[in-house]
Amino acid sequence: MTLWVDTDFGFDDLWALLLLRAHNVTIAGVSLVAGNAVLGQVQANAAAAVAHFGFDLRVSLGADRPLARGLETATRILGPNGMQSVGRYLPPAPLGDMSDAQDALFAWLDGQGPHEMLALGPLTNIAMLYADHPEKAARISRITWMGGARGRGNHTPHAEFNALVDPEALAQLLDTRAPLRVVDLDACRRVFFGPDELPTLADPVLTDLLHGYLEIGLSRGRASMAIYDPLAALALVAPDVLGFEACFMQVELSEGETLGQTTLAFTKEPNIEIAKVLDAGRAVRLCMAALEGKNDGTT
Repeated sequence: MTLWVDTDFGFDDLWALLLLRAHNVTIAGVSLVAGNAVLGQVQANAAAAVAHFGFDLRVSLGADRPLARGLETATRILGPNGMQSVGRYLPPAPLGDMSDAQDALFAWLDGQGPHEMLALGPLTNIAMLYADHPEKAARISRITWMGGARGRGNHTPHAEFNALVDPEALAQLLDTRAPLRVVDLDACRRVFFGPDELPTLADPVLTDLLHGYLEIGLSRGRASMAIYDPLAALALVAPDVLGFEACFMQVELSEGETLGQTTLAFTKEPNIEIAKVLDAGRAVRLCMAALEGKNDGTT
């Protein structure tokens, strides 16, 4: 397997990359997409993370806006840089030269497969690939995406953030029956942590970012915070934690309060596989262990 990660590079995206590294997953490339923040800030986050954590990643720049609408970011929740912290932030780093995401994806897909993708933000980059170069996109064996919601949304009452930002991109992939596995909000909300689960980390920056992520939940009167993108990454390395069931998904494209809402049907011809959590406790342990650079969540 060669893995490609498409990301809008917030903290939980970073956490997912740390988890993949802890499990010795080789990442062929990373493409950036606007979502949690504007693309320039996403680029800055990626450069800072590569420098701070010593990632060996080829990072490329993708779409700076959704396919058919203006960009809505999560900065009102996450702060202007798209990563909430209780203190320290990633030290700024030189941006360097980043290639075009579509060019980088072409080169990857021309190589030996199978080609698997992990998508952690809006699906704009991937939808553009399927629309403009379907012969290239056909070489993708599987896309695991964190997004959508069967029930209550997180950015609006009805919609999950990644689906809301670019619902047309999601609709396009659903219509073309791209090989999509979905880890949605309902799965993520079964895997959560509170103050008692916080590990003691050697890195003070990572500590403050993790506490900042938890504070998103605590500040809203909850006792815990759901784990989003790392759970999608776990689908690639811990099949005992997540199972998948075939079903039909559609997304609401009409303007209004239900924009971006996703619904499932199990009686129609499937166009995705939807996640079901098999072991929430082990999922949390694996996610926390990854922050310490470990791949064994049993201790």
